[in-house]
Amino acid sequence: MRYLNQARALGDALAIGLNSDRSVRAIKGEGRPIVPEEERAEVLAALGCVDYVCIFDDLTPQRVIDAVVPDILVKGADWGLDDIVGRQTVENAGGVVRSIPLVEGTSTTPSLTRF
Repeated sequence: MRYLNQARALGDALAIGLNSDRSVRAIKGEGRPIVPEEERAEVLAALGCVDYVCIFDDLTPQRVIDAVVPDILVKGADWGLDDIVGRQTVENAGGVVRSIPLVEGTSTTPSLTRF
């Protein structure tokens, strides 16, 4: 919620690009995602700070970013600016790319090892 609220505060609307189940599996391996894409999208869409949710099937959101060309592209600070997919598209159109500081211990990946 912190990340989404911070991202929403940067602009007039917040559109979320959400990896499909297939793309999550390709990136993170079998057994992922833990929650199906429809449920993840439903939860995000129900949040007051979220205006749009787009599920994408590719390994990266590049095609979504190319289609939408947001004024502001936001990622967590665990991504270096040079590694943020869609950065060139946004900056070439006059937009900006922002990183939001991470909150330590909030990733779902390490928590899987605690089960």
